[in-house]
Amino acid sequence: MKILFLSPLRPQTGNHSTAERIRSHIESAGHTCELRDVADFQSPAEVANLVSRNPPFDAALAIHLFKAGRLLLDIQVPFGVISGGTDLNEDVKVEQKRVVMEQVLLKARFAVAFTDKLKEEAEQFLLSSSSKIYVQPQGVYTEASENFCWTEFLRSSGVSSECGDELRVFLLVCGLRRVKDPLYLLEVFSEWHCEDPLNVLVIVGPKIDPVLTVDMEAVVQRTAGVFLAQERDQQELHAAMKRCFAVVNSSVSEGMSASILEAMDLGVPVLARDIPGNAAVVQHEFTGLLYSSPQEFVNQSQRLLSDHELRERVVRNGKLYVEEHHSLKQERETYQQLMDSLL
Repeated sequence: MKILFLSPLRPQTGNHSTAERIRSHIESAGHTCELRDVADFQSPAEVANLVSRNPPFDAALAIHLFKAGRLLLDIQVPFGVISGGTDLNEDVKVEQKRVVMEQVLLKARFAVAFTDKLKEEAEQFLLSSSSKIYVQPQGVYTEASENFCWTEFLRSSGVSSECGDELRVFLLVCGLRRVKDPLYLLEVFSEWHCEDPLNVLVIVGPKIDPVLTVDMEAVVQRTAGVFLAQERDQQELHAAMKRCFAVVNSSVSEGMSASILEAMDLGVPVLARDIPGNAAVVQHEFTGLLYSSPQEFVNQSQRLLSDHELRERVVRNGKLYVEEHHSLKQERETYQQLMDSLL
């Protein structure tokens, strides 16, 4: 079977790594899967033309109900869709987008949500039949680069190497865009750093929103203890995560944060903002720590510093949780079965 797979494919983002992983699952079942960026197409008519070209595609798949799903509305072959998170958390609030996503779900043979909560939102806001929505948590695979140099990573980010191994580096892994709210913790973290200079915050990820990126660069420039790193490929990022004190998430909304799951798999504690997408994977004080304000972030971080038993517990349980609930094997089987249902 020849399958067209559409997704937002900005490099070093969660959607990109998810799409590559699912493409691998599909191809391992013997199908041909062509992965294309939604940015390559202006209209559903362009995609319909591509699908019907000789040799034609037999089916299609899309990540993100609005950005990718809308482009499949004119095709004459069966398709499935995967919620990216932002579509059901944010785009449903815009009536024009909500109506389009409702049409996409109506026409799709199946839909995949990463969590039960996202499935409930799809049923509530898009009036979709629950029988066609499957819950499949993201599979997790981590691989840290063996050639990664932590000292060089810190130096290139502007962090002084004077304190060396005594530094406690909190790593905020996110693309620079509003929904990730990378400015949320900066002021309070800087105050904490001034009290204890060994605590530093390094933000790493692609510069997606140019306006926010300019703001971020200006704020970081004048904020003590906060640094902006160049984006890294997946293996280098995983190596940096392994060396940091804790991985941080400050998003306003999430479908299912890949960086949280990857940190758990790598044996690194997670400090995540208490929002539904994060609370679905982080059980407070068991698999990680949740916070609902900047000051509470500092309080939880201090607990992580002083309570070694707590740190060991969340690391141990986080890794076990990922192994049990985010298996690549289960994810592969689910997508292979769903693609077979399009035949």
